[in-house]
Amino acid sequence: MASGPLRIWTERAGDPGLPAVLMIMGSAAQGVSCPDALVGRLVERGVQVIRFDHRDTGRSSVVDFDAHPYTIGDMARDCLAVLDGYGLESAHVAGASLGGMLAQWLAVHAPGRVRSLTVMSSSPMGHDPRPVWERALAGEPADPDDLPPPSPRFLAHLAAGLPPGVESDVALLRVFNGSVRPFDEPAARAMLELALSRATDSAAAANHHRAVWLEDPSLLAPLSSITAPTSIVHGDQDPVYPLGHGEALADAIPGAELHVVPGMGHVMTSPGLPEEVADLIRL
Repeated sequence: MASGPLRIWTERAGDPGLPAVLMIMGSAAQGVSCPDALVGRLVERGVQVIRFDHRDTGRSSVVDFDAHPYTIGDMARDCLAVLDGYGLESAHVAGASLGGMLAQWLAVHAPGRVRSLTVMSSSPMGHDPRPVWERALAGEPADPDDLPPPSPRFLAHLAAGLPPGVESDVALLRVFNGSVRPFDEPAARAMLELALSRATDSAAAANHHRAVWLEDPSLLAPLSSITAPTSIVHGDQDPVYPLGHGEALADAIPGAELHVVPGMGHVMTSPGLPEEVADLIRL
């Protein structure tokens, strides 16, 4: 698919004549990080499913970020380009983590393209977590007006500064998974090895973190303008965006339904969890 000068890798599962679900994954994550089991369960529910590689990941175009910096809004426009490439006027949109913020952007700025909205393991669009993270890393007390900071275990993992690679990523996913539900390490490792094997430039995915911090006025649009039927899916063990982030989203979006998943962390790396989450995606 083309998004301006960029090429975006996509994959479709299910009957092309059925309503579509656009799955938007998180920062630095390829489309293959969306579990096959989740895709299969959605297809069983009677939809087609589209997943794709963000720019700077997998088989999509690599960007010279210094020469051509981009924002979250630009990444959201890539999502629209995917829908355009399949000739879809609209789709059910489901996004995880950063993908959840892109999904919010679409629901605010392209409401006619969003049949329903599901935001998973994410935080309100436009919320700047840097002051919260900086205070937490410095061991300073949280501001009572802030959304909750990441878990100490996640902050300790960041502070450890492990070298990049599959082993470091497995360790990160173990932290993301949390300690309540079992961590399916073989499946997580297989996904990470697949992602590494199909990446044009594995280091380029770090550009997403740079994009997140670029000023983008479009992120400040009120979530109260969202009209799509909305579900918020959030784990009560999320170490990155604790449950308060999901609750804030549900409060900000009119009519949103909050589904708290017991024992779920920030990712779907526990047996049976992808199917459980698939059943909560709004159709």
